[in-house]
Amino acid sequence: MTNDAIERHTAFLNTLNRLDGRTAVVTGANSGLGLETACGLASLGAKVILASRSEERNAAALRILQQRVPGAAAETAPLDLASLASIERFANTLRDRLTSLDILVNNAGVMAPPVRKETADGFEMQFGVNHLGHFALTGRLKPLLEASRKEGGVVVAVASLAAWKSRIHFDDLQSRHRYSPFDAYRQSKLANLLFGQELARRSRSLGWKLHARIAHPGWSQTQLVVNGPGSGKQNLSSWVMETGAKVAFHWFGQSAACGAEPFLYAAASPLAHDGCYYGPDGAGERTGKTDLAIVPPSAHDPRVARRLWEVSERLTGVTFE
Repeated sequence: MTNDAIERHTAFLNTLNRLDGRTAVVTGANSGLGLETACGLASLGAKVILASRSEERNAAALRILQQRVPGAAAETAPLDLASLASIERFANTLRDRLTSLDILVNNAGVMAPPVRKETADGFEMQFGVNHLGHFALTGRLKPLLEASRKEGGVVVAVASLAAWKSRIHFDDLQSRHRYSPFDAYRQSKLANLLFGQELARRSRSLGWKLHARIAHPGWSQTQLVVNGPGSGKQNLSSWVMETGAKVAFHWFGQSAACGAEPFLYAAASPLAHDGCYYGPDGAGERTGKTDLAIVPPSAHDPRVARRLWEVSERLTGVTFE
C-alpha cells in the first residue's frame, strides 16, 4: 500500500465502532481480503477467529495478524466449506465453546476452476463453497448470532461485481449440463447477494435477532484469481480470461486492505443498514471509498431470492427456523 492508501485506510477505520469484547468469525481469513478483514476487526478490538481449510496457511496468517495488530485476540479454526460435515463440526465446536457470536463475515471463495469440480457432497465447487457452504454455516451459527449481546449478531455476505452478468440457473444449478468457469462463478456471487438480501428480509419479518448486510470489494489485488483455477488443465478461453483478470486487477484495482473496507463497513459502521449493499464509490465501483453499491437487476426480484433459499435448505439440509 502507498502512504496515501495507508492514511486513507487508517482514517476509515477510525469511523467504525469499537468492537471490544465482541467475537468475529471470518471465513477464508488466511490471505487477501479475508486476512485484511480479520486484521481490521482485530484493530477495532474484536476477538477474531480465522476460519480456513489449511492449517499451515491459517497459522501463517495468524502470525501476520499478530505482527500487524500487537496484542490482538485471535485464533484459528479448521473449516472446509466444501464439506457440509466440516461445517457442522466447526459450528458445533463453536457452540460448545462460545455463548454468542457477534460478527460473521462470509468471505471465503473459489474462483473459476477451468475444469468442473465437486464438493464432498456433490455440488459444483463454486456454487457449493461460495453459496451453499456459507448458507449452511450461517444457519448452523444462527443460535450464537442471535445470542449476541448487542441486539443480535451481524452477518456480512460477500458478493462481487461479477454478479452483474449472471442469473440463477435453477434448471442447472450445479452446471452439470454446461460448465463455464466464469459463468459458474458469477452465479455463485449473485447467489451470495440474493442470500444476504433474503436473510435481512426474513430477519425483519420473522423477528430473528440478527442483522444481514452485503458488500463487494470492487477490483482488489488478491490471490483469488491465481488460486481459483487450481491445477486442472485449462482451455485457451479460460486462460485468456484468467490472465486478463490478473492484469486488470493489478493495474486498475486497489489493495486488498482497501477492498476489505466495504466488509468492515458492513460489519462495524454505525451507518450500515440491514439489507443494504456496499462497495467502492469510484468508476464502475472498482475502487474508491465505501458507499452504497448498485444492486444488479438480476437481484431485484425477491421471488428469486425466496426460491434460492428454499432450494438451498433442501440441498444442505440446514433450516433457519
